[in-house]
Amino acid sequence: MAIQKCVVAVPARLQSSRLPNKVLADIGGKPMIQRVLERCRESTAVDTVVLCTDSQELQQRAAAWGFPVLMTAESCSSGSDRIASVADALMALAWGNATPAAEQTAVINVQGDQPFIDPKVIDAMAAEFRRLDPVPAVVTPVYGLKPETVHNPNVVKTLLAHDGRALYFSRSAIPHVRDVDPSEWHRHTTFWGHVGMYGFRGDVLAGWGQLPASPLEDLERLEQLRLIEAGLTIATFEVQGTSLSVDTAEQLEQARAMV
Repeated sequence: MAIQKCVVAVPARLQSSRLPNKVLADIGGKPMIQRVLERCRESTAVDTVVLCTDSQELQQRAAAWGFPVLMTAESCSSGSDRIASVADALMALAWGNATPAAEQTAVINVQGDQPFIDPKVIDAMAAEFRRLDPVPAVVTPVYGLKPETVHNPNVVKTLLAHDGRALYFSRSAIPHVRDVDPSEWHRHTTFWGHVGMYGFRGDVLAGWGQLPASPLEDLERLEQLRLIEAGLTIATFEVQGTSLSVDTAEQLEQARAMV
């Protein structure tokens, strides 16, 4: 069934382990989370943008900026866990007075630490959901890696099938190019980086908590491997690069220099 409604869900919390209160950090006169929400609202393809948080302070601020807010439990361990816990409410906001249809709803997860997220990437993700038949469980962006990042474990890689389906995600360089020096691997194939942004079909997001535990997710510390191990289809589309995610004080200064 074709996608009819699209909602952006922005999970955020104040208790970041590496950079506490980072989503409220000032970037060019605005808190980071306000920049994220406003950039998402610039998308022409979404019906609403919703903050999902366990913080009363964030709730009050977002409401003052004109954004709907859904409160979540403090125990949510990831952004996907947070938005999945309010999946039904997200879909209700997207459909308004109409009865929500989960299989016809796309929920796009944009992290609260991406102050320069490109609204056109959100538009492109929504377009992929509407173009593909059957509608995949998940859609996510990928980009071609530069040679110097192929072996960086902080850059998540994606192994793609010929039709663009994601076969695996890893912090290691994939695929392995046999009998070739690793410094030359990039000359033999395209290595794809993963942009940490997901679009879920509504029924898939609602069932997130029922997916079986994933040993691969635990090993790589990559939550998308839970979907792969469960046999769900992750479709990809190409973008030109990734958006800055602010996880450290150095990245925060980099973000401030970009304004």
